Amino acid sequence: MKSLVAFIRLGRPLFLGGGFILYALGAVIAAAAGHAIDGPRYALGQAAVTAFQWMTQYANEYFDYDADRANTTPTAWSGGSRVLANDELPKKVALIAALVLLAIGAGISILVVRAEMNALPIVIAIAVLAWAYSAPPARLCARGLGEVDTAIVVTGLVPTLGFALQAPDLSGFTILALAIAPLMLLQVAMLIAIELPDAAGDEATGKRTIVVRIGRDRSAQLYVVITTLAYLAIPIASLLGLPTRVVIAATLPVPIAAWRLSRIAEDKTAGLEAVTGFGVMLLMGTAAAELAAFATLVSW
Repeated sequence: MKSLVAFIRLGRPLFLGGGFILYALGAVIAAAAGHAIDGPRYALGQAAVTAFQWMTQYANEYFDYDADRANTTPTAWSGGSRVLANDELPKKVALIAALVLLAIGAGISILVVRAEMNALPIVIAIAVLAWAYSAPPARLCARGLGEVDTAIVVTGLVPTLGFALQAPDLSGFTILALAIAPLMLLQVAMLIAIELPDAAGDEATGKRTIVVRIGRDRSAQLYVVITTLAYLAIPIASLLGLPTRVVIAATLPVPIAAWRLSRIAEDKTAGLEAVTGFGVMLLMGTAAAELAAFATLVSW
């Protein structure tokens, strides 16, 4: 039982919640555009997303083993699960789990594509980019490209898959693009926040994240700039057609964001646990707010 609990912790299931919210966002935007929700298609797409996302968690634990062991300032959101770093399970367990989940995700993706051929390039891109995030030879997370890679997959392709499976003709896609653009910026900002506590261990093991490349001070400044741009993008999206109630819902976190960003600008080194947690909360809170707002536009 102890090993089973450690194995589950190794996969960091809490992170899977974002895949459910963002996939649902894409499907609900399709419904708001007038498309009926197809239950079996929805379930298949979600299963593929979850399999690939969970695969990424286990793969990252395996390929980031050295960096995690070198990390002396982990938080609840950064530094890995600590299962391998604390020798609770053999390292190979993470790789085996990742490969099994890759196979499961590929198998489910075949069913997804059989249901909707337009989903083929999306599921291929999700699988390839998710694996390339931490696995060699690409290992994008160690090249300063992991932040953009994650934004493309999690906040871009995942809701796009949810949308495409319910709206094969892609009518309403412009609204989807307007809704996810700020979320993609928030995803990059979140990754920068999570990388701040990991910087010393990453640098010591040759993992060249954005934070390692440009330094902690500039990274904190970049975090503030990107988060600010994300919320500035929302009123611009309103002018381009994003529904008013979605704009209002998505901007509800702005006062809290402004308060927190001012503190980060003043003190870039304190409160790493709070900084990482806030980055996650800001992305998920904004995505959930958009989801709830779009849901009110659907004739259930």
